[in-house]
Amino acid sequence: MIRTVKAFDLKGQRILMRVDFNVPIENGRVTDEFRILGALPTIRYCLDVGAAVVLMSHLGRPGGEVKMEYSLIPAGETLAGMLEMPIKFSNDCISQDAIDTSLGLKPGEIHLLENLRFHHGEVDNNSEFSASLARHGRVFINDAFGTTHRAHASNVGVVEHFRNRGIGFLIEKEIQYLKGVIKNPKRPMVLILGGAKIGSKLKLVEKLMDQTDSILIGGGMAFTFLNASGLSVGGSLLDQTMLNKAKSILNRARSRGIELILPVDVYSGKSTVDTVPKGPMAVNEIPDNMLGLDIGPKTLERFADALDHAKTIVWNGPVGMFEVPGYERGSKQLALILARMKDEGKTVIVGGGDTAAAIKTFGLTESMSHVSTGGGASLELLIGNPLPALQSLEV
Repeated sequence: MIRTVKAFDLKGQRILMRVDFNVPIENGRVTDEFRILGALPTIRYCLDVGAAVVLMSHLGRPGGEVKMEYSLIPAGETLAGMLEMPIKFSNDCISQDAIDTSLGLKPGEIHLLENLRFHHGEVDNNSEFSASLARHGRVFINDAFGTTHRAHASNVGVVEHFRNRGIGFLIEKEIQYLKGVIKNPKRPMVLILGGAKIGSKLKLVEKLMDQTDSILIGGGMAFTFLNASGLSVGGSLLDQTMLNKAKSILNRARSRGIELILPVDVYSGKSTVDTVPKGPMAVNEIPDNMLGLDIGPKTLERFADALDHAKTIVWNGPVGMFEVPGYERGSKQLALILARMKDEGKTVIVGGGDTAAAIKTFGLTESMSHVSTGGGASLELLIGNPLPALQSLEV
């Protein structure tokens, strides 16, 4: 059993909270506040019940060195603006000055620690580093879903130092939606897969095969399936090492009566930076010097028809290179279809990472039932793999 933040009497307590402020920053400003917004309900709850809060997070991969382009100062400024209150900040997460600042916090105050990954001890799950971090609080709350699949000091190593430990509202919500898909989804269920990486996505297909009624595949990974089914895909992305696995998935879906829909047309370009889409063209008519970069209108129509009967929809991976101007059309139109279906009462769950970024770009984050804050973590949870940070909180 894992306890939630509401299981504790937090009045007058000092809470050490792991949050995920690994957000994009440009010119000293946060450009996507999604993960910070996700942490707000738990932070506000702790403040409202009379607790002091010490926040810790990583940002990027500074490799155990102090690199100010990875400083959490911009994230702290964004959080302070959202809460409309000042926030204390320490430029070294385990310095004596930082610990003294935490010890001196009054109820209702917040202290943000500098990037955990400025120290090698975070990724190495070093015991001394973990012990130093633990000095900041008397209750530990983990609300950083995006790192739950990593066994690091701030989400695993610190746990042994706390008798009172649990999860925040964000992780609770992630578990509710993602585990619900695995255990008891409303049928019919449709799985939409995209993106370029195919290996981990195939594990997801295998895991959810018994719960899924239809599988829609777009993005770069679709071309491996198309080639496995006997079609030429021009110069499109192709993972030769996964062809046999893709054939196996196609055969299993066919034998189980699962509808598996692949693109029939695409928009193509001469490279991933070619901003003038060519097409739409049939997938087997892509020239050898071009690659498919977005699904076409006929494919989108087939996807929409399959989705029309669904009650639960899980989407992991954009169906085109949405970040390149000209190739966002398929993912955006698909997102609009899903937003309408959510309004019709269907459950629409969007995986984190690039899919969440695409939804954010289209301004449709609030139009989905749930948008995960963790790409890798959401995939691992859906696949059914244990998440070290959650395992460490079991009591």
